[in-house]
Amino acid sequence: MKPPSDAMQPASTTDALLAAARSAAPASAMPAGTSPLLGVLRRELLLTLRRRSEVATVLVFFVMVASLFPLAIGPEPQRLRAIGPGVLWVGALLSTLLGLPRMFGEDFADGTLEQMVLSPTPFAWLVVGKIVAHWLVAGLPLVLLAPLLGLQFGLAPQALGLLVVALLLGTPLLSLVGAIGAALTLGARGGGALLALLLLPLYVPALVFGAGALTAQAAGLDYSGYLALLGAMLVAAVFLAPPAAAAAVRIAIE
Repeated sequence: MKPPSDAMQPASTTDALLAAARSAAPASAMPAGTSPLLGVLRRELLLTLRRRSEVATVLVFFVMVASLFPLAIGPEPQRLRAIGPGVLWVGALLSTLLGLPRMFGEDFADGTLEQMVLSPTPFAWLVVGKIVAHWLVAGLPLVLLAPLLGLQFGLAPQALGLLVVALLLGTPLLSLVGAIGAALTLGARGGGALLALLLLPLYVPALVFGAGALTAQAAGLDYSGYLALLGAMLVAAVFLAPPAAAAAVRIAIE
């Protein structure tokens, strides 16, 4: 048998390298021995640990937004209690926006996102992992920090508990809707400003019902309807947002 010619060796080497590159990217996105969802979630959290300053930036921004309003308005307790829920919700909303451009942007730039789209796992399922990771990094810390910031507005213990419940329903909704906006603006010039312009109107219902629950509680009214509406929007977003974000990412890649 004749040895392979020199003209065929570069082609076979190139094919081997391409095959290795195609298999390496999905493996990095989904570590061996884990489900695809947990693999993406683990990968995103490990990458976040390497960017601790970005997580700190979100928390510091939330603290600054919530702390500047009492300084500007004055120390009148009744006025602070009235504006406290709205200020905390606006701060959480704006802080959530900070991490959205990185949800798909970095993976889009280095080609990992394209490999995820081409993987045999449904891409919408991988998007769920990215959304959960975003909420764990940019949403859950705000929920835990909000009661401490609520003390400077003079909120009662019952109001602080209701604030935590409302944010637990609202911040995942912000991450889910934000994933759609991040996918739609993927690769666009000036994507950060465009993302804010696109999402802020969509965030208004969550802001209104979340802050409205605390306003109703302070007035002695029934606030269960506000929480029910937040929960209904969250359930709808859980089923609709991942497929919509996945479709938008495919359009951006193509």
